[in-house]
Amino acid sequence: MTTGSVNKTAAPATLDRRVAVSRILQSRTNALVVTGLGSATYDAAAHGDHERNFYLWGAMGGAAMAGLGLALAQPKVPVLVITGDGEMLMGLGAFATIGLKLPPNLKIIVLDNELYGETGQQPTATTRTDLAAVAQACGIEQSSTVRSDAELAQLIKPLHRADSGTMVTVVKIAMTGEVRALPIRDGAHNRARMRLALGLSVD
Repeated sequence: MTTGSVNKTAAPATLDRRVAVSRILQSRTNALVVTGLGSATYDAAAHGDHERNFYLWGAMGGAAMAGLGLALAQPKVPVLVITGDGEMLMGLGAFATIGLKLPPNLKIIVLDNELYGETGQQPTATTRTDLAAVAQACGIEQSSTVRSDAELAQLIKPLHRADSGTMVTVVKIAMTGEVRALPIRDGAHNRARMRLALGLSVD
């Protein structure tokens, strides 16, 4: 597990994206999960649809900020944001705002294969940009990059605690081509069922 400066000589990533997401969600209790567009949504849905999942369809760059809002509104509930490197780069300024608020129940998991998977596998800026270092520079001290199953396993328990502090975990994944698992696409329904799951009114 590495933090801080860019590591240009790091070993190539070997983690399987869908397996990593499934391992993270297997330990879920009452967590709220926000997924960024594309593969992160497909992976969460492949693990199993859940009333506390909120899937963002096309809202590129908005996942981390949606998670921040939920974390502030539900301070006793773990909030997991699962998104990709391209989506996180689009909303990079979110790290600065999150670094000011630092809700202890917010965890951001960035699945980083250094590619834009939805538009043709073009390289992203994470071929040079260290997202964990950016998050640390914004005041999110618990920011790290994992490249192995063992490193990921160390982080799974604190990811599901509401009091373990704001965390950014960049998971370096291999390029894979899993079949898309499409969850519900009705945003109003998605919102309503999460509110009901939290014991709130639909309106």
